[in-house]
Amino acid sequence: MTKTVLADWSLIDTVLLDMDGTLLDLHFDNHFWQTHVPRRYAETRGLSGEAAREELMSRYHARAGTLDWYSVDYWSTELEMDIMRLKEEVAHLIAVHPSVTEFLAAVRATGRRVALVTNAHHKSVTLKMARTGLRPHFDAIVSSHALGMPKEDVGFWHRLQEVEPFDPARTLLVDDSLPVLDSGRDYGLGQLLAVRRPDTRQPDKDTAGYRAIGSFAEIMPAARRNG
Repeated sequence: MTKTVLADWSLIDTVLLDMDGTLLDLHFDNHFWQTHVPRRYAETRGLSGEAAREELMSRYHARAGTLDWYSVDYWSTELEMDIMRLKEEVAHLIAVHPSVTEFLAAVRATGRRVALVTNAHHKSVTLKMARTGLRPHFDAIVSSHALGMPKEDVGFWHRLQEVEPFDPARTLLVDDSLPVLDSGRDYGLGQLLAVRRPDTRQPDKDTAGYRAIGSFAEIMPAARRNG
C-alpha cells in the first residue's frame, strides 16, 4: 500500500502555523476556559460551580468564531475579571506538543519562511511565547486581532497577504480548526493539514477528510534544501 504523503516539501516555500492546539497543547486553553474561569467566576459571584459554568458556556458560545471570543480584553471587561492574571495562575499548564521545536528548527534550516498565524490575542501570544521559548523560531507572528478579522473568514488571508506576502499555491497551513482550514482552502492555500489530537487529554478528533498529523515528526523536512 502506498504511504500517504502528508506534506510535499518540493511544493512549499512558506509554512503558516496555528498556535493553540497545533503547536501547543490545547489542554491549557480548555482547562482555563472550561474549569478555571468558571471556578473563579463562581467565587466572585457567589454562584455554584455548575451555575457559573452553564452561564459562561452560553456566553462563550454566543461569541464563537468572532474576534471577541479570542480577546483577553473583551472577556476581562465582559466578566469583570483580570483574564491575564487568571491565565498566569495556571500558566504551568502551557505545554509544547512533541517534536514541535525540532520541526521548527528543521524548517528554518531549509530556508523556508515560517510564520505563526493565530487568533489568539497578542497578550496571550506574549505569555505563551515567554513560557515556551518558541519566539526565535518564527520569521513573523501575526495575530488576527491586528488584522481585524478571524482566520475563519477568508478575508483574513487577503489581509495577511498585505503584511506577510506569500504564494498561496506554495504555502502549507497546519491548524487544528476545521473552519480555519476551510477558509484557507477557499483562499487557495496549496497544502492543508489538520491536527489529530489538539488536546492531549482528549481523544483524537474527526478531521472531516483533511489529512492530519499526530506529531510534527511525521512531516519533518529534509535537513537541507537545494535550489
